[in-house]
Amino acid sequence: MPTFEVRGPLKVPTYDGKAAKIVDPEGLSAFWESSRVENRRGCYVFAVRAGKGMRPVYVGRATKNFKQEVFASHKLEKYQRCLADIEKGTPVLFFVMLPATKGKPNVKAIESVEEYLIQIAVSKNPDLLNVKGTELEDWGIAGVIRGGSGKRSKAAAAFKQAMGL
Repeated sequence: MPTFEVRGPLKVPTYDGKAAKIVDPEGLSAFWESSRVENRRGCYVFAVRAGKGMRPVYVGRATKNFKQEVFASHKLEKYQRCLADIEKGTPVLFFVMLPATKGKPNVKAIESVEEYLIQIAVSKNPDLLNVKGTELEDWGIAGVIRGGSGKRSKAAAAFKQAMGL
């Protein structure tokens, strides 16, 4: 069983215009150099940090490597649309990476983690930009996941902690 590691949140380089922010292509080289994840594989979460919280916006996977896939034109378009709609916040990226190995990546493991991350992200942000895998399950557990708002019971808090959620 592969154990993924997490890196982030890493601030995405932006150009802050008068009307909106956009991902700054000129800052991407320095971003990749400082992140040291460009040749790794796995999943990534594009999020917006505002105040004390973060909101996931898009979950993706990279089976080639992060540098080739994270800022590909069709994904960059999604990020730009998101940034145009936010008034405040800082775009950040999380990387959920397979261990660095030679040879073919474990694509099944990456796909499985991506599906899981999408379900978690869409629970927090129903407007997630992903197209596939965003159908919310039609069940919830009060105080744990998709259980509505209100005060969490002690039992729900203990269960959430026991399950690592």
